[in-house]
Amino acid sequence: MPNETPNPPSSFTASAADSGQRLDRVLATHLPEFSRSRLQGLVKSGHIRINGETTKPKATISQGAHITIEIPPDAPAESLPQDIPLSILYEDSDLAIINKAPGMVVHPAAGNPDGTLVNALLHHFGPLSSIGGINRPGIVHRLDKDTSGCMVVARNDQSHEHLARQFAERTNSKTYLCITTGIPKDPSGTITNIIGRSPHNRQKMAVLPDTSSSGKTASTTYQVLAQIGTTALIRCDLHTGRTHQIRVHMKHLIAPLLGDPIYGKPSSETNRLMLHAWKLGITHPKTGTPLNYEAPIPEEFHKWTHRLP
Repeated sequence: MPNETPNPPSSFTASAADSGQRLDRVLATHLPEFSRSRLQGLVKSGHIRINGETTKPKATISQGAHITIEIPPDAPAESLPQDIPLSILYEDSDLAIINKAPGMVVHPAAGNPDGTLVNALLHHFGPLSSIGGINRPGIVHRLDKDTSGCMVVARNDQSHEHLARQFAERTNSKTYLCITTGIPKDPSGTITNIIGRSPHNRQKMAVLPDTSSSGKTASTTYQVLAQIGTTALIRCDLHTGRTHQIRVHMKHLIAPLLGDPIYGKPSSETNRLMLHAWKLGITHPKTGTPLNYEAPIPEEFHKWTHRLP
């Protein structure tokens, strides 16, 4: 596939207005067609240099500095079908609802070129919607690698657009089950705050001050269903869909998820993140019929679910 990336200038000289600013900010001004993260990646990989030398995104620019930019060609990365088992809860010519297995990456990316849900979907269904690009055909939303449960997949572009609007406008329903290490002070409630990148660790999300402009509103209604010692089975209904939303909200309630390597602690009780996308409710994009499906509760949760009335 040819490189469709815009062709920026091969070099430019820093002006007086650029002087004293960080390199990534100067680049964002001169190359607005690229995202900040894309530019930072090019700096880190040595494709953007100052006076011929590799540098860092935070490097301070001086007037007259000569900045060179090299855009590497896109690597051909079309996802290929692979015969990987799938648990299919529902399918028709427009969409499919999948029970994603824990440990399965949703789409190919760095470090996971294949063996993903996308590879399995292409084998089972053939062509999917193209809106997500060649690496994410059919993918309307995603689950973390270690989260199991319901995902809807679009089999054509019209369905994809309709389903994406449902997620954006929050007209669908999403219910999760999780096991926490710690029990929230209140047995039920709704937690609403701002979630964004942690200022201390960019690999994590965090609850930010209400005045923050770098995050987005996140809202989760929760209910403690069962307890065993200092652990709890909790139902979470999502009103928004932020990255790591449940994991961050439970940690904020001093009840991080069992088996969570990022927001909790390693556990000898489980080898997985104890988070399951239990129920998904959507409107069929063509017929308008409500579709409500449940992904069977994994065996690892039965120790707690057996305590339910």
